[in-house]
Amino acid sequence: MVTEELRKQNLYLTGFMGSGKSTLGPILANTIGYTYTDLDKEIEKREGKSITHIFEQKGEKYFRKFEKDILFELSNNMKQVISLGGGVLQDIDNLRIVKKHGILLYLKIEPELLMKRLKNKTDRPLLRNIDGGKLSNDEFSDRINSLLLERKSNYQQAELVVEIENEKVGITIDKIVKTLKPFLTF
Repeated sequence: MVTEELRKQNLYLTGFMGSGKSTLGPILANTIGYTYTDLDKEIEKREGKSITHIFEQKGEKYFRKFEKDILFELSNNMKQVISLGGGVLQDIDNLRIVKKHGILLYLKIEPELLMKRLKNKTDRPLLRNIDGGKLSNDEFSDRINSLLLERKSNYQQAELVVEIENEKVGITIDKIVKTLKPFLTF
């Protein structure tokens, strides 16, 4: 449950890739007067390469460790909206960091809309086949559903949930702000 002591802390956005974290995050932060950081973009900035290249060159294990270090560092600031990478909550330590420093908001999206949004994305390492190529439609659907199922328990840790639909960004932001109003001071 969200308590009074969390009112001035951070807001963490979680959800599957394509749920809108990177699009909604900066607009939401501006709307509520918080600063904004996209964890994946911050990692890319510090590494000087894309997430895909980090995965390819240094591996997922390296990436996840670096991700945890950056999350911990960022979480020591306050009044931020931080968009989390799709898999960041798979690490229990990351979940503890998030819970200690703020409110976790899950951007929940139906698999069909998610697949429509991600269908032509080529920059997502987890949506490629073992050779780095594009997945077939069936493989793509299976991968999305498998990853959603794998991460479901992590997403269920969120204190707040907003359903993401195929609507204008402003309408979604209004829904999020309405959900947040009782819990954050802005």
